[in-house]
Amino acid sequence: MEVTLQPTERIDDLLKHQLKIIQSKEVFSFSMDAVLLAQFVSLPIQKGRVMDLCTGNGVIPLLMSTRSKAKMDALEIQPRVFDMAKRNVQLNQLSDQIEIHLGDLKDAPPLFGHGVYDVVTCNPPYMIGQTGERNVNEHFAIARHEICCTLEDVIRVSASLTKFGGKVALVHRPSRFSELVFLMRKYRIEPKRVRFVHPRVDAEANMVLVEGIKEGKPELKVLPPLIVYETDGTYSQELMEIYFGSKKGGE
Repeated sequence: MEVTLQPTERIDDLLKHQLKIIQSKEVFSFSMDAVLLAQFVSLPIQKGRVMDLCTGNGVIPLLMSTRSKAKMDALEIQPRVFDMAKRNVQLNQLSDQIEIHLGDLKDAPPLFGHGVYDVVTCNPPYMIGQTGERNVNEHFAIARHEICCTLEDVIRVSASLTKFGGKVALVHRPSRFSELVFLMRKYRIEPKRVRFVHPRVDAEANMVLVEGIKEGKPELKVLPPLIVYETDGTYSQELMEIYFGSKKGGE
């Protein structure tokens, strides 16, 4: 399906999937954390409802649609990025499954309903308020810094949207892992699966994937670490599978 592109926009192939995605150097492009979250989260196969908060250009619901036939909503606060996400859904002819909404996630529960989603996902801004170097580009700043929402906002809203026994999955920085677990438990989302992502086997983790269950019983499973690069700088076999659907050496 043809869509209209803005002057700075391009269409990229979306990894191993037969999907296309509109991106622009003027706004924050998707990165590995979004791809890994879409692959990590437990999804209903045939039915159910899924919500993606802070959806950006919609890459997470696009990727999740390759694993699930569930109806998906996605919420984005920036009009420019929201428009890209809508066109990405149209470009991939997924309008029957994915609906993109413009709005503030803090307003989501009364608009979408309390306790109605089987799964809520979010790749939130990582940096607290004014910490770190604030980018002069507003789109980049909002994507990276807690300007429009805090981590507590994300988890509180996720818990409100999720049904009893539903799942909440997030990706974040390991430095905020203890805060993430504390807030999930505060809002009655029990962490159940955790996976740390390391750039190399001898390097500290630089990402953490966490999935919890609303009103779940305490029992945490720490999965094997995901290693991104081999010692020679090439992608690991698991990353090759996730990104390209192939093993190293063309196996």
